[in-house]
Amino acid sequence: MTRSLPTARFSLVCLAAAAVSFPIAIIGLAKLLLLLCALIVLVCQLLRHGERSPLLPGAASPMMLLALAYLAAGALWNTGSTEEALQALVKHGKLILIPVVLSLLRSRREALIALAFFGGAQVFLLASTWLHYAGVPIAWITSKEQGLCDTCSYAIFSSYLDQSIMSAVLAAVAWHCRSYLPGRWRTLLAPTIALLALGCVFLIFQGRTAYLIAVVLIALTIAWELPRRLQLGAALLVLALLAALLATSNQVRQRVLEVDYGIQGYQQSGKPSSSAGTRIFLWLGSLRLIETSPLHGTGTGSWKKEFNELTRSSADQTPTQGTLAAVYPNPHQEFLLWGVELGLPGIALLCAVLLALYRDSRQLETPARRAMQSILAALTLACLFNCALYDALIGDFFCIALALMAALRTQSTPLEATAPAPPTSA
Repeated sequence: MTRSLPTARFSLVCLAAAAVSFPIAIIGLAKLLLLLCALIVLVCQLLRHGERSPLLPGAASPMMLLALAYLAAGALWNTGSTEEALQALVKHGKLILIPVVLSLLRSRREALIALAFFGGAQVFLLASTWLHYAGVPIAWITSKEQGLCDTCSYAIFSSYLDQSIMSAVLAAVAWHCRSYLPGRWRTLLAPTIALLALGCVFLIFQGRTAYLIAVVLIALTIAWELPRRLQLGAALLVLALLAALLATSNQVRQRVLEVDYGIQGYQQSGKPSSSAGTRIFLWLGSLRLIETSPLHGTGTGSWKKEFNELTRSSADQTPTQGTLAAVYPNPHQEFLLWGVELGLPGIALLCAVLLALYRDSRQLETPARRAMQSILAALTLACLFNCALYDALIGDFFCIALALMAALRTQSTPLEATAPAPPTSA
């Protein structure tokens, strides 16, 4: 059993890396096996007196455990039910994946192989989306959006929101990590994956959050890759291409204009009758809840109950508003969710988690550092418009992606021995 443990450990990390591209049931099984394996490895390390790997590698790992401990403590003063508190803890608990993966990957070679499983599964998802878009029958589609609308139905396993954000992140990871590919594949494969992934974002899916994330990641890439004298011209070219896309793509133009229409509609009627209006309504209500309990919040898992009571007691309540919390069990904003349930210290704690991940990224070599910071930028933007860490699947995707990048930290095997150096900019 002792000899087979390293093989099982590494295999389960690779399984978890690939699983985040597939349905939530596969992700759940992979996480369960990974956590059981981590527990066994931890017990074996504690019983052994020989050389041990770090239990909490990196700056982010202790911060993750601190955040989870505070979330667990928040369940003690939860104003909702015990069941809601436990469900919220399970959803927040995916943060543990980051220290678990970091502790289970013991070398850069293992991290690169796990990253290959992650990337390969994402490319499979990307190819399935384009085949489905081209009208090719895809037997493994499980998305609940099928048949709802033309632009939603191209999601394969999740929703257009999740998959569009994942596609934007894949484009950045494929480009920045191209030096890890074999030499004869690097020149063609990485740009092709990046372009196809961006095509999914702007041409197939309708996620406006993904539009913003893709634009920001493109801007970061320009800032990193090009000499300063060329950055302005490249930025202007990207803006021109985006303007052309906005002018020629009815889908992109309509989705962008819907934001303005939704805000105006909410200002005029006070009713959350659109996506933008709903978010404003949820955010304003969440801010009022934070104002009433700024120091300790209302407890982990209490947002739905507190928001329901707030809307029922509002003088300007409408039938639509009174049922919103039943439809939207979170405020569609990660920072506000932590603020309502844990108070202002909760928001500070979430910011500390993100800063710890950024600090870990600065310890990496250039390709992994840029990729990890791109993922972190995408996560931060996604958290401003959705509960990206709290939600299933997309939260698991971000945690695994960040952990795999952080695992590429300098260890016994130098980078030059495992991957060619990235090409220099002209």
